[in-house]
Amino acid sequence: MVENSPADTERELRPRTAPHVSLDAVVRAIGATLLESGDVERAHQVTVQGVCLNSRAVQPGDLYAALPGAKRHGSEFAAQALAAGAVGILTDDDAAARLQSEGSLPADTPIIVTEDPRKATGIAAQFIYGTTPEAPSMFGVTGTNGKTTTTYFLRALLRALGHKTGLIGTIEIVADEEVIPSVLTTPEASQLHGILARMRESGVTAAAMEVSSHAIEFRRIEGLNFKVAGFSNLTQDHLDLHGTMEEYFAAKAKLFTPEFASCGVVLIDSEWGARIAQAARDSGLPVITFATPTGTPTEAADWTVANVERSGLGHNFSLTHRDGRTLRAHTGLPGDFNVANAALALTMMVAADLVPLEVLQKALDEHDPLSANVPGRMEVVGHEPASIVDFAHNPDAMVRALEAVRPGTSGRVIVVFGATGERDQAKRPIMGAIAARGADVVIVTDDDPHDEDEQTIRTAVMAGVLDEAAAMGAKAPLVREVFPRAEAIEEAVRLAKSEDTILVAGRGHEIWQEVKGVNLPLDDRQELRDALSARSGFGIAHTAVQDHAPQSTENNAAE
Repeated sequence: MVENSPADTERELRPRTAPHVSLDAVVRAIGATLLESGDVERAHQVTVQGVCLNSRAVQPGDLYAALPGAKRHGSEFAAQALAAGAVGILTDDDAAARLQSEGSLPADTPIIVTEDPRKATGIAAQFIYGTTPEAPSMFGVTGTNGKTTTTYFLRALLRALGHKTGLIGTIEIVADEEVIPSVLTTPEASQLHGILARMRESGVTAAAMEVSSHAIEFRRIEGLNFKVAGFSNLTQDHLDLHGTMEEYFAAKAKLFTPEFASCGVVLIDSEWGARIAQAARDSGLPVITFATPTGTPTEAADWTVANVERSGLGHNFSLTHRDGRTLRAHTGLPGDFNVANAALALTMMVAADLVPLEVLQKALDEHDPLSANVPGRMEVVGHEPASIVDFAHNPDAMVRALEAVRPGTSGRVIVVFGATGERDQAKRPIMGAIAARGADVVIVTDDDPHDEDEQTIRTAVMAGVLDEAAAMGAKAPLVREVFPRAEAIEEAVRLAKSEDTILVAGRGHEIWQEVKGVNLPLDDRQELRDALSARSGFGIAHTAVQDHAPQSTENNAAE
């Protein structure tokens, strides 16, 4: 694999025509102070063409944002940034004083000082690239689960209404028809404004974007204001960053303020949703709420999902306002949660007030935009046995995925999953217990271990599986521990009969597995296709299989 250098990747996240903005103007825009040392005249004549916070990715003409990091401060790499072509440094008071006392930079280096350099980076990028809320109009989606699917639905709806569209998220970044590799669920603020400028160059009029809690916490959305911000749900995840669910909630709630959005759309199926809606109202943000039949809202919703009926793998449903206005819709993706994702996208489109409802209804009828294919999200890659790959990597997503496949399965549900290394460890046994309750065959394997020991991760997951299986008695699933992951997928196919369903969960669209700092090629979808194609041969070695089947003749016979 030949990977792009950070500088090459950074170049893809910017407009093709670089802006030229005076350093003085940038300083005024962010309300900062320019330390004038050495050649003062040069400092006032500097032209800035971009902003970057990675010294290895700096482009000539960049303002280098030297920010504090988890382990080291960006100012430590200021000399490298200047060598790569940076024309100035943006940092905090302490770092600026240290740089000046060290004398490690040329005396005429312009240094911009601000109390909040992370916020200033976003504002500087907005100013340098000239991004505005209108070009393109932004639709932001946050929540533990459903962000990716909802943004794909939004993009399909916008295209059905005649817009040139953009997409920013976990799987890819798209500017009209140009696909740009995704670097983070939500890019850094400096990159984000560069991407929006590139979209503007391509004639993009509206874009859908995933907004992660990391992005909100690390101030990556500074300088943005979404036309509509949408909330899907909040369940346990990312507690390695936030610590508690209350802190996780507080991070999400920051998006629903006038600083970052013009309107909010919130699913109030849970208490968290109701609290997001109330927090938004308290901030002065207009809010539209909606609810689904599977939720327990604590207040009357503005829009309600009703008349949900299975249609193939997906569902037909209606979205009705309390005043009687109704939209009829269909989603081809399985699961009640995808009805909720589709309804969120549809309600956000209504909130944007881009077209009359009858025009929106016509787009739904003619284009079926809520059936847009979403890579690695309940993606069907085979039939008989039904074989599905999903990104479910936290407890709530695992419950939803298993509940989605059960109704259409006449045989057994076989699940293959693991847990990510160096992430929230508390959810590992929880997910194991969920798999035991929701599947007939549980195969625990590796996800992305990163630098953590694979066996340690699997043991934590297995503890949850086995404890739950022991409590279930005769109803316990067949349990296996199989690794590496490709062999676990092969084992699932070997065990499956035509009436069964195989669910491979956790990695979705990802095509690389990180082990001890090395990216190994691994695409669950392709491994599953290959195993299904080779099924008739059964010539598969399973040298790393550990059988944890409960001592139950009924379950052993099920194999």
